[in-house]
Amino acid sequence: MSKQGKLALIAGLLLVGLSGCGEPEDTRPGQPVAHRRAAFKQIIKSFEPMGVMLRDGQVDAARFRKLAADLARDAETPWSHFPADTLYPPSRATAEIWSDPAGFAEEKDVFLKRVAALQAGLGEKYEPSWKLAYDQVHDSCRSCHKRFKAK
Repeated sequence: MSKQGKLALIAGLLLVGLSGCGEPEDTRPGQPVAHRRAAFKQIIKSFEPMGVMLRDGQVDAARFRKLAADLARDAETPWSHFPADTLYPPSRATAEIWSDPAGFAEEKDVFLKRVAALQAGLGEKYEPSWKLAYDQVHDSCRSCHKRFKAK
């Protein structure tokens, strides 16, 4: 076998081996973990581009407002997908979600209030207050992750 053939074989074996290293699939009825993860990914699709605009100093006000509206639309979606007995792979939640439901509900409420405040504070033109409101939403995400998401 040629050197190129051996390299191709090794690369193929590595790909096959690594494909088995993925996260387990959510096979439970209703797939609550898969649904909540998809809901959070949808939120990130709105939230992260807003942060990029703010960090780059290139805020397109119309696009930012659209992304904020999308974020507000999707902000409630993940929370119904945390029923009891959903602490199993591929979840990255911690048991504290269910042992401290009041704390988890408080984090959710802060997030929702800050998302609403972000959207309510957007005018026609970019203002520095937009960054503060964005940062407050971001801080609420970090706070919840620190308390209720496994590393």
